[in-house]
Amino acid sequence: MSARGRPEAWPARKPRVLLVDDQPMQLQVLYRTLAGDYQLFMATHGEQAVQVALEQLPDLILLDVVMEGMDGFAVLQRLRAQPQTASIPVIFVTAHSDHDIESRSLDAGAVDFIIKPINPAVVRARVRTHLTLKFQSDLLRSLAFIDGLTGVANRRQFDERLALEWARAQRHSAALSLLLVDVDFFKAYNDRYGHQAGDDALRRVAACLSEQMRRATDLVARYGGEEFACLLPDTDGHAALALAQRIVEAVPLMAIAHLGNPVAPVLSVSVGAATRCGAAQPGWSSAALLGLADAQLYQAKHLGRARACAAVLESPGVSSN
Repeated sequence: MSARGRPEAWPARKPRVLLVDDQPMQLQVLYRTLAGDYQLFMATHGEQAVQVALEQLPDLILLDVVMEGMDGFAVLQRLRAQPQTASIPVIFVTAHSDHDIESRSLDAGAVDFIIKPINPAVVRARVRTHLTLKFQSDLLRSLAFIDGLTGVANRRQFDERLALEWARAQRHSAALSLLLVDVDFFKAYNDRYGHQAGDDALRRVAACLSEQMRRATDLVARYGGEEFACLLPDTDGHAALALAQRIVEAVPLMAIAHLGNPVAPVLSVSVGAATRCGAAQPGWSSAALLGLADAQLYQAKHLGRARACAAVLESPGVSSN
């Protein structure tokens, strides 16, 4: 338990809770019960609940079962079908107390079931319990997504985040950029200085990349071996190339000696950048974006390394530099 009375796994921010009920009076009761401890969002029908959940990504949802139009079961099914909301815990809230409804609720994927009229103390206790379980699960999940050598995200986390950010960019016609960063002549570095020095060099490169990121939404991951990936939501091609060039300039400033590097006497990197922007086009995919970044990395190496090359995704097999 933390000094503030919060479980250790909880984030420093207020947990985000979405309240869904088509009866305004019931919403107000829930709001008064939880106000102060949580950041609360409200929805009065199923379609709105799905939209708010996708936009706000709450930590927990209290969802009325019986609503006009889309009922709670249909809402939960929609949430489970979206990768962004599939793992958000949902507590059903309903006036029906028969075992069939309770059993159906749990079978549908709800984590708990609260009967109306609500008991405020019970609601607060169950919300706290399920948020604690959620944050503990998040903590364990995050540990499984960290590269053990460098401390940045691992390939598994990168792949999942790329899928999520690609889906969001497609939905909102938003920009999304990706950098692939490769340490130049790293095999020669290991051969000359040894693998322990190589591991330390990779840790320092990872730290340097992390320092170049400007926003919490940017992700640095170890993509494999001496290659790193940077995922940049809401970043256009000009900003992506500018960041790639800053990385190319920043790594040599660490002055890590590399006498086996024909480009410079210090460690250097090559960067390939790729960007998707605007409305989705036929044939676009996250794999196409990744392939374009890889092609630009190859181009940077072909032109002499220690440089950045960039392109914008246009259509299958076509890009603009």
